[in-house]
Amino acid sequence: MKRVRAKKHLGQHFLNDLSIARRIADSLQTPPAHVIEVGPGMGVLTQFLVQRTDIDLQVVEIDTESVDYLNVHYPQLAGRIIEGDFLNLDLGAMFPERFSIIGNFPYNISSQIFFKAFDNRNQVRSVVGMVQREVGQRITSAPGSKSFGILSVLLQSFFDAEYLFTVDEHVFTPPPKVKSAVIRLERNNVNTLPCNEALFIRVVKAAFNQRRKMMRNSLRQVPFNHDALMHLPVFNLRPEQMSVSGFQELTSLIQEHPLCE
Repeated sequence: MKRVRAKKHLGQHFLNDLSIARRIADSLQTPPAHVIEVGPGMGVLTQFLVQRTDIDLQVVEIDTESVDYLNVHYPQLAGRIIEGDFLNLDLGAMFPERFSIIGNFPYNISSQIFFKAFDNRNQVRSVVGMVQREVGQRITSAPGSKSFGILSVLLQSFFDAEYLFTVDEHVFTPPPKVKSAVIRLERNNVNTLPCNEALFIRVVKAAFNQRRKMMRNSLRQVPFNHDALMHLPVFNLRPEQMSVSGFQELTSLIQEHPLCE
């Protein structure tokens, strides 16, 4: 069967360097039994994952042409290929046990994949993914960095995030216009935050949606007793100057000073 044609609308860039594919597969450490590969394409990463005896692999692929290719070339995946959009899957219903996620993620949905991992954080043990370098830096960056943002704060609240290595453009077909990064998330021991999680998410998103402004301005639309808190030094900071724990502490403070009826 001929090679699969990369489709721009699906964000496909097929990795053709086997040493990098093996390195990505090996970066999945001590996973739970269940592992989901997102966007396997022609299986450059899959071929190393199916060799591992410590995982129960299933793959999710939206491209019908790629699904046909996988069925022909990887008979060991029989019954383990889910044809569909990973972002639309009900992971809780499909995988009641804990699982890990791995893949050369389609670049047009890479951030959404990590938001989905965040939404399923109580089941996701780890994530190993190749993404655009900018996205990888954003997820793993520390406070004070220009890359520090919504994904940084939300994911680092529940995962240890690590930037593993950079991948050059020439090892893909077709080559992307940007460099790529392989990152790893490992679930930490945090089960619940010391604040209301829904309010925490709202505060983080409101802050970074106007990241050039001070917190006193970006949080104007969040309902709480502004008069009681706005004198505090924290509201003179810009969001990238806040730590993950700082956002949690700020949320607790806001929670304790609701808007007066």
